[in-house]
Amino acid sequence: MSRLEQGSACPVPLRRGLVLALWLSLGAAVSLGITRFAYGLLLPPMRADLGWSYLLAGAMNTANAVGYLVGALTVPALMRRHGPAAVLLGGSALAALFMAGSGFLTADGPLLIQRWLAGIASAWVFVAGGLLAARLGSVWPRHAGLMLGLYYGGVGSGIVLSSLAVPTVLAWAADRPHAWAWAWWALAVACLAATGGLVHAWRGLGTLGLTGAAPPAPASSPAPAAAGGAAHTGALLRAFAPSLAGYALFGVGYIGYMTFVIALLRDRGTPAAEITLFYALLGVAVMASSRLWAGLLDRHRDGQPLARLNALLGLATVLPALTHAWPVLLASGLLFGAVFLSVVASTTALVRHNLPAARWAAGISAFTIVFAAGQIVGPAVVGWIGDGPGGLERGLVFSAGALWLGALAAWRQRALS
Repeated sequence: MSRLEQGSACPVPLRRGLVLALWLSLGAAVSLGITRFAYGLLLPPMRADLGWSYLLAGAMNTANAVGYLVGALTVPALMRRHGPAAVLLGGSALAALFMAGSGFLTADGPLLIQRWLAGIASAWVFVAGGLLAARLGSVWPRHAGLMLGLYYGGVGSGIVLSSLAVPTVLAWAADRPHAWAWAWWALAVACLAATGGLVHAWRGLGTLGLTGAAPPAPASSPAPAAAGGAAHTGALLRAFAPSLAGYALFGVGYIGYMTFVIALLRDRGTPAAEITLFYALLGVAVMASSRLWAGLLDRHRDGQPLARLNALLGLATVLPALTHAWPVLLASGLLFGAVFLSVVASTTALVRHNLPAARWAAGISAFTIVFAAGQIVGPAVVGWIGDGPGGLERGLVFSAGALWLGALAAWRQRALS
């Protein structure tokens, strides 16, 4: 019997759970902070070196999002067969391999394939890590929102690492052919090191009985009666339809900002040191967001958190399209970082509040799939708009509009009981 199943008969110190959540957050750092978002820093030098249009540059992240969708579709079966911990560790190791591969390629087709493969691995890591974070939170139900926030805040540590490492490596390799390749290899080493840290998280979670394929049933968190009505996938999709629509539009909107905001700053002639500061502060805000929004995620069982956070994110996204003022741009990055990963956490919290533990994997996977579908649309559309009149500023207006529509959709989500 796991400690979770024993409930209060065998209490576990909260500090231990918080430490495990921080170790587990290395998975979020790998899956999104490095594997997905570091590309925004590498896009300008790769575009200049390889002669890309903004459409092709955006298509690289579209390929990554298609891979993410494939990963989201396949991860439930993988977790049933091997358990989420094995999927987490295996996906993280593969992400490191595929990141390294991008440094050996210059042709468009192979690079698109590498981004696609990295997307598959990152989805395996992110979904498996999110499920383990939800299970960890069920040991301390009153602090479950904080546990999820700490996990998703790991994306911020990956962003901060990338913001410091990529410019440093690019400067060091400036006189070498394809200097950006060295940055890919450095990021691959970072992913490999994070995988070693995830082994420590796996061991700690194993002592709590949380790493198996079948989730333990927490005695202290009985499932809502209405959750039994969502016993099959069709019912689950209908029950969460407004929030699923809102989350898909989040995927469309947020990724345009994360893909192109650095390119926009570079096009405006922003000094490299200021770009590093902008991106690092964005990452720090992501790490702080777990404290900012944990209470909101714990209090609400409906779509209000997703709606409010989408609306704020739309504001952060549109600001760089409206002004060149540096303080406003910094505020945009800080607000974006403080909000966007909490949107992801809000959907995991929604699943945890409304479904029994046995259905958490299916619920998280459903949200991950629509999220991935939205991400497929965003980068290519914003890149296409960026190549036309109005440039990337008009592309960010499109992204903000998608986020605000997502807020309206999510506002209609009601609790299942």
